[in-house]
Amino acid sequence: MSVDEKRIREFAYQIWESEGKPAGQEERHWEMARKLAEAEALAPKAAPRKRAPAKPKVAAQPEAPAEPKVAALPGVKPAAAKKPRAVKKPTAG
Repeated sequence: MSVDEKRIREFAYQIWESEGKPAGQEERHWEMARKLAEAEALAPKAAPRKRAPAKPKVAAQPEAPAEPKVAALPGVKPAAAKKPRAVKKPTAG
């Protein structure tokens, strides 16, 4: 069995499966597979893509939490942002 015939057989089987394995469609499947194999053989081979060198991974800098967005009302002064409270250490006792 030639490489071409093997490829046609593979295509025909895939077509047969994709159509739900119908009976009596062998000639149509074989013809479709033959055309696919011919097109595949005539298509220019794509050169493998060159990969760009990997960029070194840099540790992500933690971002400061975004300030909440508040709609400004006319004549109302926005409140100053509060600083987070420090966590209290438990006392020994």
